[in-house]
Amino acid sequence: MLGRFFFSGILVLLISCAGVKQNREKENRWENITSTNESELIGRHEAAFVSVKDKFYLVGGRGIRPVSIYNAVTGVWTKGAKPPLELHHFQPVVYKNLVYVIGAMTGKYPGEVPVPDIYIYNVSTNSWSKGDTIPKDRLRGSTGNVIYKDNVYISCGIKNGHIGDHKKWLDTYNLQTGEWKVLPDAPTARDHFQATVVENKIYLLGGRQSKAPDETFKHTIAEVNVFDIEKNSWATLANNLPTERAGNMVTAINKHIWVIGGESENQPVAHNEVEVLNTMTKTWEKKPSLQRGRHGTGIVVYKNTCYVASGSGNKGGSPELKSMEKLELNN
Repeated sequence: MLGRFFFSGILVLLISCAGVKQNREKENRWENITSTNESELIGRHEAAFVSVKDKFYLVGGRGIRPVSIYNAVTGVWTKGAKPPLELHHFQPVVYKNLVYVIGAMTGKYPGEVPVPDIYIYNVSTNSWSKGDTIPKDRLRGSTGNVIYKDNVYISCGIKNGHIGDHKKWLDTYNLQTGEWKVLPDAPTARDHFQATVVENKIYLLGGRQSKAPDETFKHTIAEVNVFDIEKNSWATLANNLPTERAGNMVTAINKHIWVIGGESENQPVAHNEVEVLNTMTKTWEKKPSLQRGRHGTGIVVYKNTCYVASGSGNKGGSPELKSMEKLELNN
């Protein structure tokens, strides 16, 4: 009798463990999200995706597209204001409920030009304004931007559209004073990438050196460059990005850096890979892939859930996706 009860207990425990495993697997898969009223985002690529409080904002992209606004409480998409000009190839920063666009490009492939001014989207008034002018000798587009203590750190980029003149530059723009400072060059020039900050270090991940028309996608960057703000110096990690790609999205979550999606010479479909760098151990871990590969957008982290929206589904500019996915994060 005792043996029978023991066997039954073990069986219940195994079933319970299997249930927990299934739940974890479910939590760790990307899921497509549909709105509660059949509203849709406006598809775009070479754009940005950011959050302010309970709302997500798809901003910019090729063509002059109105801002797409997602209310995370109601699950509804609405349309915001159009920017005053075409703004694409930028990584925005959010500061005091304002979305700053610095280091954007405008115009058509392959001869796009850097946007000479900073543009600001006010989420409270749904309006755009022109900010300070960027110094002419530091002008470029497709930069990686992060915010740290009232300063925007603007790294690398490209000056001549997709054709060339890649930059190793690093600058700061003070959001309080408007002061612009030049800092030491990065080890590697790159464009079509994103940056993030963990504690006092800035990480540059992914990207390429675009050389249109024949080698637009070829020269992807594997190295991860790290700028120590306090030491004012650069280093390169020993472990490269496992899957080389450009047009990727980057964010930092609890000292882990997520690199999502992208495009490369190696495949016609956009990348769906999700790889995470542990900044404490300097090692990489593979995470569940996106439902749909995409590039040229951004990441929103909201209430322990990661969101990606729109972007291009293939290498290059089409199709512009109208989907949004989410991944619930384990603590």
